[in-house]
Amino acid sequence: MKKKKIILTGGGTAGHVTPNIALLPLLLEGGYEVAYIGSVNGIERELITEQKIAYFAISSGKLRRYFDLKNLTDPFRVLKGISEARKLLKTIRPDVVFSKGGFVAVPVVLAASSLKIPVIIHESDLTPGLSNKIAIPKAQKVCCNFPETMEYLPKEKAVLTGSPIRAELLQGDRAKGLNICGFTNEKPVIMVIGGSSGARSVNEAVREALPELLNRFSVIHICGADMVDNALEGIAGYRQFEYVKGDLRHLFAAADIVISRAGANAICEILALRKPNILVPLPSSASRGDQILNAASFEKQGFSYVVSEENPGRPFGAGAILKAVNHVYDHMEEYKKTMEGSGAMNAVETIYNLINETVETRNNSK
Repeated sequence: MKKKKIILTGGGTAGHVTPNIALLPLLLEGGYEVAYIGSVNGIERELITEQKIAYFAISSGKLRRYFDLKNLTDPFRVLKGISEARKLLKTIRPDVVFSKGGFVAVPVVLAASSLKIPVIIHESDLTPGLSNKIAIPKAQKVCCNFPETMEYLPKEKAVLTGSPIRAELLQGDRAKGLNICGFTNEKPVIMVIGGSSGARSVNEAVREALPELLNRFSVIHICGADMVDNALEGIAGYRQFEYVKGDLRHLFAAADIVISRAGANAICEILALRKPNILVPLPSSASRGDQILNAASFEKQGFSYVVSEENPGRPFGAGAILKAVNHVYDHMEEYKKTMEGSGAMNAVETIYNLINETVETRNNSK
């Protein structure tokens, strides 16, 4: 029996990679030969290499909505990437390509389409990003997280799947998480997921509010590369990390409340873990506004409390964080109950079945 083959692609941010990683166990268990196409220096290379599957790098150009001199040269990188992707696809001969989006996925999707290899795309955000807008016409199916997204997609292609969540995130141990941080069970725990430099304002607001927060809570602060404040090291009830990998599941298990940006993958993980949360979406000045829409959807559904950085009448800072934390903590059970009734789907299984159906349809039509 011919072995089934799949190419995964996506990159630029961890959110364009981790859902692919979430699919890996079921794909491998289902007998798929899996390879990944990403960029030369993107974060996806490190994350995928750790998974011990074949990784192939191609040229790619960033798709920008603003003026930059690189906009003049990047189209040629995209064309080179398409050529490189075609050569790889001709050699590997996959049955299907699954794209999580990001600029590196565009050449792969266009190359696959030119070779009549079926493509399935996953759009995380409420509205499609620029790379997926280019790729969607070439796809057989487009998976999405939000019911609202369906109206932005071709009806015959749209499938509401939710976001693939890494199984290990659901297997955390609260006691291990508390031990890692040196905390006890005496106080509830807030986990702040700051991330990259885009969350600098969140880091600053949390640190400004820290003296008052520590009266009631312990605080885990994942603040991002080079964002640790050495002056705060050693403060009882406060633990800083630049980045967390394997132990993240235990820190999530230890957390009673999560403060996060509103990237689609992050908030879907928070929903799957049923963690009452405060979302601080990237302002429109720093993004295309996708996080604002993501957060608004979660707030409307009763999953999240949203703090805006864009409202002049309600300045963002320590006061806004304290108000949000106290509100969410006082209504934790309501948030948990709403999230438990969300009907969140098993996205990994749903997408895996969609991949299988696509491969079977292709093989039966030959």
